Amino acid sequence: MKELAGKLVAWIKEQGIKANTKGMVVGMSGGVDSSVVAVLCKQAFPNNMLGVLMPCHSNPIDTKHTYEVAHKFQISTKLVNLDKVFDALMETLPSGFSPETERIAVANLKPRLRMLTLYYFANRLGYLVVGCSNKSEVTMGYFTKYGDGAADILPLGNLVKYQVRELAQYLGIPQEIIDKPPSAGLWEGQTDEGEMGITYEELDRYITTHQASEEVKGKIETAIAANAHKRAIPPIPPF
Repeated sequence: MKELAGKLVAWIKEQGIKANTKGMVVGMSGGVDSSVVAVLCKQAFPNNMLGVLMPCHSNPIDTKHTYEVAHKFQISTKLVNLDKVFDALMETLPSGFSPETERIAVANLKPRLRMLTLYYFANRLGYLVVGCSNKSEVTMGYFTKYGDGAADILPLGNLVKYQVRELAQYLGIPQEIIDKPPSAGLWEGQTDEGEMGITYEELDRYITTHQASEEVKGKIETAIAANAHKRAIPPIPPF
């Protein structure tokens, strides 16, 4: 893990140099992925790294966990509460659509508002926006298009979830954060595994060994196919 952490820090530095950027901005959610990314970015840019907390009708424990990481690793933070912005947008948007599509459409507004906020800071500071998606999520397409899927670099993009947890252990991320059920905080009680219908253990095994039950394999391959558009640039005509 020491070698991996060192390579990732060097890679982040390299990406910053290539982009001629001054530093990095990370959306810190209180989860293991964003905590790992924030710590790596802090090591890469000790004096030019900003962690942004963006609660949006979120669980207060996530904010508490974020501040614990920020305090332990001396990460500068900004708090932007998006509750009122989200509420105002919901009041402005038209209703009357099929109720079957409401939950996802509404939930996806939250990560998109957060990405707007991160790019505001990035533009003001001359920083890059660092995404926190890991290989497990990218493979499944388990992210919001132009939300948490929008970023300038993805340091964890080649690490499956269990590798991220191992890296978190090495870096000294609080155990409570490593152990808590992964969640995008889209609605109360929402968890990644519950929404995907499989566990990260099953998904990681499939990605690393291609072994899975027929049921799990079917769910993963269906999601990969359905979400292929999320991993591609918008298509243009070939003429």
